[in-house]
Amino acid sequence: MIRIEKTLYTFLFLCFFSQLTLAQETITPKLIWAVNKVDLGTVLEEQGPQLAEFQFTHTQDSLFFIETVVTDCGCTTVEYTQDTLQVGESGVLQVSFDPSSGAGLFSRMIIVKGNLFGVQDTLYIEGNAIPRAGDPEGTYRTRKGDLGFRLSKINVGEVFTNQPKLKQVEVYNFGTTPFYKDSLQFTGPEYIQFSQLTDSIMPNDRGLLQVLYDGKMKNDLGYFEDQVSLNWKDSTTFIQLDVLADVFEYYAPFAKDDLNLVPQLVIDPKEKDLKTIKANAIQVVNVVLNNRGKQVLEIKKVQGNCECLKLELPKTSLEAGESILLKVVFDPKGRQGIDQRNIYIFSNDPLNPVQLFLLKSRVE
Repeated sequence: MIRIEKTLYTFLFLCFFSQLTLAQETITPKLIWAVNKVDLGTVLEEQGPQLAEFQFTHTQDSLFFIETVVTDCGCTTVEYTQDTLQVGESGVLQVSFDPSSGAGLFSRMIIVKGNLFGVQDTLYIEGNAIPRAGDPEGTYRTRKGDLGFRLSKINVGEVFTNQPKLKQVEVYNFGTTPFYKDSLQFTGPEYIQFSQLTDSIMPNDRGLLQVLYDGKMKNDLGYFEDQVSLNWKDSTTFIQLDVLADVFEYYAPFAKDDLNLVPQLVIDPKEKDLKTIKANAIQVVNVVLNNRGKQVLEIKKVQGNCECLKLELPKTSLEAGESILLKVVFDPKGRQGIDQRNIYIFSNDPLNPVQLFLLKSRVE
């Protein structure tokens, strides 16, 4: 009986060990890719096919070569290293994307299959394809000198403090002289930079400008609107642009076990309905801010969406379990009808670094 139990135990152990070994072999990467996703950014149709390059290194003892490459769209063609590679050798896979195949945001998938067992990797290219404008006058309605823009302001969108945000802006040259890349001059805050992506923007043609917004250098949080100036040395065009951005603090992912240790901001209430109020009656609302975490909570900023709001805090640092009152003073003078005020609270709560308090009313 003891021998049977030992034999059974040995058999089960060997099965477990073989499964563990197989699992380890399965997850061992055969190819090391420098990147598995390439962002082509904004692509104009007239720029023609765009190239994305993926580099890889073979890590196994056996000889390796790429057997097949499959794409999910006829808009992509692929060329790759045809040689047989030994361990440590590298290869290249190039993907050409045709922007005339569609319009708008795109994400294309490329599946690479090798001769060795388990080698099947997935790569991606993405970007924003913009077709030619059939009616430039109707498409680029905002004129700044000789340049036409689709919108009156440039909205960079969400910007985080861990890395600068890039935004491509499409423009159309309605003038008679070209705009050259190396002659662009920019004036604005240091955390915003402009560049011209296309070498030249010829008359009656399109080009791309690029905005770089550095949230860390901005050193502030919330919604911002900045004005910048552009001019070209070989042109009489001098333009002013408004750049919009929402800047947020970046917090790195943390372990689930630390969820109860980090600062936790709790707002009570999260919204307040004042019902019907008079336009000449100033309203005062108190909102409780509580730190349910075990580390110090820092209130970094409180921002309202209107000059009609006055926001007061007695302090900005809350110990574990501590509460304070945020005093919201709302002056409805000059307003009428249904009204909603947004108050944004920025803190070092890594799970919810920005929280919203809503103040609703109907002004008579």
